Amino acid sequence: MVNVSEDREIAEKLEGFSAKCRQAGLKVTPQRTAIYKSLITTTSHPSADMVYRTVRDSLENISFDTVNRTLLTFSKIGAAFVVEGSGEVRRFDANFESHQHFKCVKCKRIIDFRHEPFNEVEVPAEVGDKFAVLRRTVYFEGFCEKCK
Repeated sequence: MVNVSEDREIAEKLEGFSAKCRQAGLKVTPQRTAIYKSLITTTSHPSADMVYRTVRDSLENISFDTVNRTLLTFSKIGAAFVVEGSGEVRRFDANFESHQHFKCVKCKRIIDFRHEPFNEVEVPAEVGDKFAVLRRTVYFEGFCEKCK
């Protein structure tokens, strides 16, 4: 059964994505739309290879290089971001709601969690005075419930 609420949410995110593309002077192509849709319909924080395997089902002529470059472009225009600290292949996230990440060092899953006090991590004066802080991130590593 189709969840109308989820469909509406995806449509709204795709509209926002289209606006970001236009603001950045990028065309909204079927390839970009498919790649972005694969990001917003998963919570797995996929790598470029994972996105490639998903998108290839509907766009069989798309190349891995196109997917990888497109994901990096999304990061540059603010449509997605690279999950920092993963220490391996780049993993991507299109969820801009306040949240933090936990990475299992065994199975490599990256799991979203929310802890309100982490949303307001204070920037130390010696950092704030010298730099323009654009994003604050809290990231934990350890063993997930399945691997511990």
